[in-house]
Amino acid sequence: MPNCLSCGRQAPPSDDPQPICPDCRAAIIARAQSQNAFPGRSAVVAQQMPLTLAIVALNVLVFALMVLSGVSPGVPEPPQLIRWGADFGPLTLTTQPWRILTSNYIHIGALHILLNMWCLWNLGALAERIFDRWTYFLTYTACGLAGSIVSLWRHPMSIGAGASGAIFGMAGALISALYLARLPVHPSALKATLKSLLSFAGYNLFFGTVVPGIDNSAHLGGFVTGLLLGAVLARHLTSTADDKTAWRNWVFLAAGVLLFLGFHMVRRSALRGL
Repeated sequence: MPNCLSCGRQAPPSDDPQPICPDCRAAIIARAQSQNAFPGRSAVVAQQMPLTLAIVALNVLVFALMVLSGVSPGVPEPPQLIRWGADFGPLTLTTQPWRILTSNYIHIGALHILLNMWCLWNLGALAERIFDRWTYFLTYTACGLAGSIVSLWRHPMSIGAGASGAIFGMAGALISALYLARLPVHPSALKATLKSLLSFAGYNLFFGTVVPGIDNSAHLGGFVTGLLLGAVLARHLTSTADDKTAWRNWVFLAAGVLLFLGFHMVRRSALRGL
């Protein structure tokens, strides 16, 4: 009778070429089930925050490619930022309107991307619990576009870059959604979360006002857009999946039309002033 490869005791005859006694086999199965029941931290993050993880990864990838191409990780030069897709009125408002989107994934140095991704990570953890993934993604994108457009309106000759407009927009959307939607959240937890979000928005808007070089117009454009989108979306956040999807589609169709019109109004105004 063969000996068990695990404990050395005699194992009953079996077709298995590697004999294992019943007790050890049961222990191995239990250990495997336990590992599946308690996945690693990275697996938990990927399961609970897949969209936030993807957006952060895309921003980091773009920044890494910029640095590998020779862009300074500390203080990038303006021509380098423009070459990678930053917002710049003379280009964006003429032949390259796509920059209002790409500029949301370009960052002006390591500190800039570090602060933005830290804010996005914290807001994203809440956003993925409140919104479905398409609503989250479309809100993030619409607020980023709005921030770029307002920035062009206020500073058409400046270079604009960063995810701040989109991030402020997510904060605004969460504030409206939590305040207006009847979500199954305990009142004390709801109050604390709203206080935290309002503090985040208020502090950073004040910081952007008093510190030179920060484009607060993009922050405000994204934040106000997020407040409006969150208020409109709140109406159906607790509806059935079909109703929620239909409402979301109409909301973002209207938002897309308004963003298109807003961009063309800014372009017409800027070109008239040249």
